[in-house]
Amino acid sequence: MTGDLLRLTVLGSATPYASVDNPCSGYLVSGGSARVWVDAGSGTLAQLQRHVRLDEVDAIWISHLHADHSADLLTAYYAALFADIRLAAPIPLYGPPGIADRLAHFLTNTSARSPIESAFAVHELEDGHRARVGGLTLTSRAVAHGIPAFAVRIETEGRSLVYSGDTAPCANLTRLAEGCDALLCEAESAQAPAQGEQVHHTPEDAGDTAGAARAGRLIVTHVGPSLTPEQAVARASARFDGPVDYAAPGVTFSIG
Repeated sequence: MTGDLLRLTVLGSATPYASVDNPCSGYLVSGGSARVWVDAGSGTLAQLQRHVRLDEVDAIWISHLHADHSADLLTAYYAALFADIRLAAPIPLYGPPGIADRLAHFLTNTSARSPIESAFAVHELEDGHRARVGGLTLTSRAVAHGIPAFAVRIETEGRSLVYSGDTAPCANLTRLAEGCDALLCEAESAQAPAQGEQVHHTPEDAGDTAGAARAGRLIVTHVGPSLTPEQAVARASARFDGPVDYAAPGVTFSIG
């Protein structure tokens, strides 16, 4: 069991699909004697097991229901109910409205609805939602991704990590990240769209958001295929004076 230090382990950060050596979005946040699986993109359940068994996870938090952030909930369901794992109780699952029915719709094969709630104790997120998981406090805010989507601030013992999920720059994310020790921020887009709604950060946007929030450090993640991690870090660094890192798969960051 973890102590009070706050740690972020990158399970994967690829988009829009897993690469040979990088699963989609997923992170293990440890601290406050708790472990939270944050986003469950394709390939992340396998990497999670390098660090913790599924039945040792204290909660799962999902930013939004695009597959590159949630698809491994499907395999986690089978692991929880039909394999070598024996849950003492359903795993608390925090996610956007409709997450349980979305999972059940995919998994149901007969006239009987798949028993999603036997694997997951579902809690639907809303703007300003707060939850306690062991010694961790999770505060979620709605963000701008064109579908219901959330960012989260995870805190324990004076340490704080904010994860953007997928979002365009928005006031809710900046306010949520105010004064955080580390901002884990997506940098998917090489440039903002010339037309239509913006739904992702560019690296420059990530740097600007970190600066406006006075974050202690910036970790760019979810870097799109039109950018290299090195380009994303360099471009974000041009707009943010603090340290900037890339969320490389397998890396663990100490927060605070």
